[in-house]
Amino acid sequence: MLSEERSGVLLRLQEVKKEYVSDGQPVKALDGVTLDVADGEFVALVGRSGCGKSTLLNLSGAMDFPSSGKVLLGGVNTLELDDAGLTRLRREKVGFIFQSFQLLHTLSVVENVELPLLLAGVVGGRAQAMERLKWVELADLGGRLPHQLSGGQMQRVAIARALVHSPRLVLADEPTGNLDTSTGDVILKLLKRIAREQGTAILMATHSLEAAALSDTIVRLRDGAIAEVVRQ
Repeated sequence: MLSEERSGVLLRLQEVKKEYVSDGQPVKALDGVTLDVADGEFVALVGRSGCGKSTLLNLSGAMDFPSSGKVLLGGVNTLELDDAGLTRLRREKVGFIFQSFQLLHTLSVVENVELPLLLAGVVGGRAQAMERLKWVELADLGGRLPHQLSGGQMQRVAIARALVHSPRLVLADEPTGNLDTSTGDVILKLLKRIAREQGTAILMATHSLEAAALSDTIVRLRDGAIAEVVRQ
């Protein structure tokens, strides 16, 4: 079988199960999930609260680990990495976008975007951060603080931050959840553009079927398992 790198599969989950213990009882968050995500593919995870969407995102970004099965990112099994390797994998290959933006309000817009580069030890990352702000059409707001922006502008800053280190995978957890419909549509079209123009894979968790409609692939989760995969 071709390796993930050669076959174009960036993210591969193989028979992934995840169990937690709650009040002394095991709870299945994921129950035998198998899924491939290709470079440049925009995948929407949909389903009710508690169906396993956020757990799947956390496992895909090596923020959590399966109870059994494998998660391979760029052909690397996340369970086989030590702490240093996990940190390097996340910093180099994964970008994160959150519903609540997660911007640092004491930093300017451009400083927020540059922050992942500083944490990775990159010197002279300000120009790179400004380029990403230009890409999301916010270069003229680089000196502002987050509280001086609208919700849509803050999410675009968060997208610029997620892209500043040129990750191969972007994980978006309800990225339009705090936005009105028209602003949310702008964000969704921007995510689609990222996949198309940069070849970055997008894995998005959402409750909204309207949001999922813009994706390439809809994965419906039910009770921790994949109920249906719809390719559009």
